[in-house]
Amino acid sequence: MTLSFGYWLLVYAAIAIIALIVLIARYRLNPFIVITLVSIGLALLAGMPASGVVGAYEAGVGKTLGHIALVVALGTMLGKMMAESGGAEQVARTLIDRFGEKNAHWAMVCIAFLVGLPLFFEVGFVLLVPIAFTVARRVGVSILMVGLPMVAGLSVVHALVPPHPAAMLAVQVYGASVGQTLMYAILIGIPTAIIAGPLYAKFIVPRIQLPAENPLERQFLDREPRDRLPGFGITMATILLPVVLMLIGGWANLISTPGSGFNQFLLFIGNSVIALLLATLLSFWTLGIAQGFNRESILKFTNECLAPTASITLLVGAGGGLNRILVDAGVTDQIVSLAHEFHLSPLIMGWLFAALMRIATGSATVAMTTASGIVAPVAIGLGYPHPELLVL
Repeated sequence: MTLSFGYWLLVYAAIAIIALIVLIARYRLNPFIVITLVSIGLALLAGMPASGVVGAYEAGVGKTLGHIALVVALGTMLGKMMAESGGAEQVARTLIDRFGEKNAHWAMVCIAFLVGLPLFFEVGFVLLVPIAFTVARRVGVSILMVGLPMVAGLSVVHALVPPHPAAMLAVQVYGASVGQTLMYAILIGIPTAIIAGPLYAKFIVPRIQLPAENPLERQFLDREPRDRLPGFGITMATILLPVVLMLIGGWANLISTPGSGFNQFLLFIGNSVIALLLATLLSFWTLGIAQGFNRESILKFTNECLAPTASITLLVGAGGGLNRILVDAGVTDQIVSLAHEFHLSPLIMGWLFAALMRIATGSATVAMTTASGIVAPVAIGLGYPHPELLVL
């Protein structure tokens, strides 16, 4: 029995996904290069004209980065201002004092959740690791007791909460509402972070014996403390401004008459790019000028922080290119037909694809980029009514 061309397309797509996982997870190749090569290879195997393959891939990359690149750049600048001003340290100190030393693990998950809103996971991790070691020494507990809640909070925010690039890409691909996605992400993310952080730490710490000496601990505890930090209130106001504005944008049609001038204004300021732009401009004052930095220093911060974002930006763009290849090659049509035939749930498909990619590659961005490109056409074809849940 011979397979039809449609089923061969699914076989080619499966081979492409397996190659993607193996090359990234096993051979540790650059994810951007791997996604680009796999996309081109899939297009050629699927019979797309060679002359049109690159154009289709470029179109997918360009469409995706048209919005995401702005989000990445503005979010990075906001995070840089918080890092340089000591805002993250102020948030950590305040919450530790409020929660008390006995509840340091609960304080750390809150710190990570809040600090992670404007920061990439890697940046937030670097910022909070010294604080985690300091808190562990001060309270007299294992570093895992405060470190696991910290990682849980940062991971949940990075993977679920807009305006982080992976979440924003999924919002764009699925056609979801940013405001509703943000609301659901917070509702789901908080209990997830609690279970994976403080509760799991309480369970696992007594069962793990760490080495007595940790060279990283000495390195971080020897750092000089900052003499001047921004206030807790103004730091939180700056961090949460884009979140509040995007929530307002999501609720604009509920709190104002659709189509009215006020409604259009709320939708405008609730756009993720405008919300981040306003928060970044505010940070130049609250976390910059007000903390003694001059314009030259702020210019230096905003210029030097953009270089490290190139890889994440290209990775998200490559995911958009792969998505376009899947559509143009006809793979997504076959997946939609298969989903119709076997009554597959887009929600379960999205979770399964993303979970497998996350376990295999370790990257939330790669996982969400790949899964959304595969599942979005299925959801559209089946008329799935809750795109915000698919994002999560």
